[in-house]
Amino acid sequence: MMISQPVSRTDGRVKVTGCARYAADYSAADLLHAVLVTATIPVGRVTSIAVDDALAEEGVVRVLTHEDMPKFGRFTSPRPGADTEAPEGPPVAQSFMPMQGDEIRHEGQPVAIVLGGTLEAAEAGAHRVRLHYERGDAELPVAADWTAIDKAAVEPKESGFLFVEPTFSKGEIDDGLANAAATVEAVYLQPSRHHNAMEPSATLAEWNDSELTLHDATKHVYGVRQVLAARMNIPVEKVRVISRHTGGGFGGKGWIWPHQVLAAAAARITGRPVRLALSRANAYSCLGYQPRMAQKTVLAADRSGKLTAMQQDVVNLTTVTDDFVEFATEASKGLYATPAMRLRQRVERAHVAMPTPMRAPVEGPGTWALESAMDELAHRLVIDPLDLRLVSHADTGPATGRPWSSKKLREAYEEGARLFGWRERPREPQRDGDWLIGYGMATCSMGCFRNPTPAAEVRLHRDGTVLVRTGTQDIGTGTLTIFPQIAADVLGLPMEKVELEMGDTQLPEAGPTYGSSSTKGVGAAVLAAAEDARSQLARLANLLPDKVEMQDGHIRRKGVAGGQTIADVMHHTDVGEVIGSGSFDPAQHGKGLAMRTFGAIFMEVGVDPGLGLLRLRRAVGSYSAGRIINPRTARSQMTGGIIWGWGMAAMEQSKHEPMLGRFLSKNLSGVAIPVNADIPGDIIIHFVDEVDEHASPIGGKGIGELGATGVAAAVANAVFDATGKRIRELPITPEKLL
Repeated sequence: MMISQPVSRTDGRVKVTGCARYAADYSAADLLHAVLVTATIPVGRVTSIAVDDALAEEGVVRVLTHEDMPKFGRFTSPRPGADTEAPEGPPVAQSFMPMQGDEIRHEGQPVAIVLGGTLEAAEAGAHRVRLHYERGDAELPVAADWTAIDKAAVEPKESGFLFVEPTFSKGEIDDGLANAAATVEAVYLQPSRHHNAMEPSATLAEWNDSELTLHDATKHVYGVRQVLAARMNIPVEKVRVISRHTGGGFGGKGWIWPHQVLAAAAARITGRPVRLALSRANAYSCLGYQPRMAQKTVLAADRSGKLTAMQQDVVNLTTVTDDFVEFATEASKGLYATPAMRLRQRVERAHVAMPTPMRAPVEGPGTWALESAMDELAHRLVIDPLDLRLVSHADTGPATGRPWSSKKLREAYEEGARLFGWRERPREPQRDGDWLIGYGMATCSMGCFRNPTPAAEVRLHRDGTVLVRTGTQDIGTGTLTIFPQIAADVLGLPMEKVELEMGDTQLPEAGPTYGSSSTKGVGAAVLAAAEDARSQLARLANLLPDKVEMQDGHIRRKGVAGGQTIADVMHHTDVGEVIGSGSFDPAQHGKGLAMRTFGAIFMEVGVDPGLGLLRLRRAVGSYSAGRIINPRTARSQMTGGIIWGWGMAAMEQSKHEPMLGRFLSKNLSGVAIPVNADIPGDIIIHFVDEVDEHASPIGGKGIGELGATGVAAAVANAVFDATGKRIRELPITPEKLL
């Protein structure tokens, strides 16, 4: 059995030795380097663009403006079906395209492209382009205060990025509030944050007559193909997208952004290949980010701690062009049993760049508010925070009443508490020298984002080697190891016999690598393809497909020793290879069931009250997330998620400067993120033994983002335990602790 074994990463060597090639590593004959010239005002129009000085720069070939650009085609992201627990499928792209006119809608918007024979020449030329504007009246984000945000908020447009309705209610909320023994009402704030992937986004575009090839840093090659075909007004089959490796995405490379289209347009105009690699500053203005959010949360409970009502009003920042909605209320809809809910999502429109999902979207922000409020309620009722959560444990989907596809949250609570020593923790504030020690916990949860994978292919050769072919992408999460594991398990072969080909639209179509969806979606398609290959081999060997097993290069009836070798079967039937095919359609699995992943995070922090310092001392994460295909890569993912959550809790923020209408620091010199020195080695990860075949045939759900949920609340709860200070605004920086 290869599945559930802690196999080492097959891609480890090529990545640590620098052999792995990313989008900006590719080149082409006669290549032009592109550098963006971006707007320095948040709203208005460009009245003139002076390019003569730029063209005089040695090595600059051309400067493109909106007057050079073709009219781009429209692309509309369809909404998923209504009967879904989470979005399933379509690629997403904002409606507004820059360089289609002189209008400016946000600072940092591309207004010109300088093309040079070298990157240095293009960068020097870009500095010499002179822009003149007519400024407009900007709608900028209001002060981070609930009263101001509430006043500025509006209902999202029906054409916005909605995967569920923005309002939800059930039961009699007023009765639940009136009859409560205790209530908590508070506003929880979090700032905008950027993804800061190690690899900035990059695109190499090359035309061969009417056919376009892109090397792109993306999490969905087929999504890029679909959007680029629509924007460039060419058939889909004329676009090929390649993404062998993507150096971190975290949501930022899941959508299709204007620079990908602009690179293709520049290459078509010049007749030469064009590489457009975004600078770190470009990534702060040309890509999405997690938007600033404010959540007003009300919880009510009886004397036992059982919830009687839940009310939540959420507002997130979005652009004036498109309504991106960060559905934080989905956490409230999915975690605790309560007879009454009233939940609302609104947006604040401003002249800012378009937001986008970020690890972990939806429940990441949602658990920050909900799990902080649950801790406040526990202290108000003088109930252990873990016991409060157990009292309102939801045995069915709280919003729908549907049965769970699987759920072992109680087991995750119990084992996490045992590993952490939660029940034995000191109940009074403790000191370790100058440090106050605090303990906090929170529930973790993510919805099951299930994307279809139309096809996967497994080729079993006569020599016992296997080639797995799928158009999915590698973003560093372990898929390069997991998919060969699945095929090796079905075909009874060692890992070294299995090769994986991926990251190309010329391969069988696969779903995107976001929403923690790859293993259960693409993995299920690979499983089906491997089973199909095994069945074909069984028929060649005159065996019943459902009565066979494979091991060590042999196929045989189940429970019978020996068997025929793959080589013998194919030789006697004169077959060179067997090609198995498979797919995954989420509509065929788990209909009518509520689907989620769950977990609990327990944290110990230290606070120096004199200096306002906050330190992570240890953490335990315990999770109910379906079948774990590779415990080694899974633990790595969950550890990374906890570290990501620590950054959200204690460090990260992208401050918006209202006078300039831009993010204040568009690089990492002014944005703190966790480094090794911030993270102790004492992080324990535990998975409950669980298989959920309703979520996918492979039995898994999704883990990549689950580990980041709940962490911010657990940190704030631990800070309260240590200091008695209730922090309701992230990040928890020194001035909030002094």
